[in-house]
Amino acid sequence: MSTTRPSSATPPASAGGVAPSRPAKAKKVKHYSLLTRRDRLTLWLMAGIPTFLVLFFIITPTVASIILSFTSWSGIGGLDKIKFIGLKNYTDLFTIYKPFWPAVQHNVIWLVFFLVLATPLGMFLAVLLDKNIRGTRFYQGALYMPVVLSLAIIGFIWELIYAPDYGLLNTILGRTEQGNQISWLGDPRINLFAILVAASWRQVGYVMVLYLAGLKAVDPSLREAAAIDGASERQTFFRVVFPVMRPINIVVLVITVIESLRAFDLAFITNKGLNGLELLSTLVTNNIIGETSRIGFGSAIAVVLLVVAVGPIIFYLVRALREENE
Repeated sequence: MSTTRPSSATPPASAGGVAPSRPAKAKKVKHYSLLTRRDRLTLWLMAGIPTFLVLFFIITPTVASIILSFTSWSGIGGLDKIKFIGLKNYTDLFTIYKPFWPAVQHNVIWLVFFLVLATPLGMFLAVLLDKNIRGTRFYQGALYMPVVLSLAIIGFIWELIYAPDYGLLNTILGRTEQGNQISWLGDPRINLFAILVAASWRQVGYVMVLYLAGLKAVDPSLREAAAIDGASERQTFFRVVFPVMRPINIVVLVITVIESLRAFDLAFITNKGLNGLELLSTLVTNNIIGETSRIGFGSAIAVVLLVVAVGPIIFYLVRALREENE
């Protein structure tokens, strides 16, 4: 007797005699975007091009400098001429390279000069301009002008001031005659301070703009409350306004440190960073592209400068993130 097996394609009947229905297929949800293909391409280009430029012009040279600082290479020939020498460049730099420590000293003097002269003067000018005196816009533009001037114009201006025979300074002092002249840029005992005056001339306008923006952001009610309590204008600034501008103070401090470390242009234009104007930045240039062409040794100086410069940046970022979390 043969039995008929049910087909495997037929679903089994339920207890009530009704076959269960098949589960409905999930409908695909369409995602709609407000951005067109052209918009997405534009965003990729806007984010990709700056990222590529940072990687190519900043990250890659930095990594290459760190690697080259452990090598000896004159730049002549291919990469096969590079010789790994370990920490020899750093030991020579700290022990037998005579211009290194004078350059460090000059960078420290540059920083102190900025902190003592340029920063307080910029703050003072910002306080005066915050009073909305007549011609405030004109004074702001005139004082900020040195920041945007080209180095060629700045060099020409200070050449007219410091020239030994026809310069303004020697003319005022009556020292323009031969044998009685003062070589402001040639004398290694005074040329650093002469350059610092020119550098501070640029720095003052930058600091002034930063503090002026900070003063505009201070709540006026704080000054009114201090005035009601009988505080003088000077007491109001140093005990109320200045502490409130703490974020601006930190920014100015970090920028001042970085500017003193990256000081290069005026010293190099004057006498290529020699004869009393040695700076860490000029030592890097003179060793890499100078007559010696010691790329590995110059890279070691650049790494030292990088490590010192990164410190203030990390300090600022840590403070900013801590204040944001609080």
